[in-house]
Amino acid sequence: MRVLAIDYGDRRTGLAFSDLTNTLVGDAFTVEEYDAHRLAGRIAAECSSRGVGTIVLGLPKNMDGSEGPRAEKSRALAALIEELTGLAPVLWDERRSSVEAHAILHANGRRERSHKKTVDALAASLLLEGYLRSLSF
Repeated sequence: MRVLAIDYGDRRTGLAFSDLTNTLVGDAFTVEEYDAHRLAGRIAAECSSRGVGTIVLGLPKNMDGSEGPRAEKSRALAALIEELTGLAPVLWDERRSSVEAHAILHANGRRERSHKKTVDALAASLLLEGYLRSLSF
């Protein structure tokens, strides 16, 4: 069973799927969806078609570890996803994942304007890599 990592955003959400061995990121892309219910439906469909057994959802925390309104939105999405898939998402601390994604894109010569097309998929990939690394310890 694959692992899906989600970097949830208001406009764009990054999805990253592991390979079948849960060793590497196999596929990553960005979904543009404003409505959380429709997004959860799209995620459920992707989980079903790709054989996902574990969902990791980024939980945005403040640098001091506290949670704000974005974390509440992630928890609400987690509830919708669980309702549709039967899989309870693992809430994963995503502090600095988008900052790291922007830095990687910048270091590879991508202009700031083009980041929005790929930064969410890359952030989801970073979340997935962190989660998969935690499984090997």
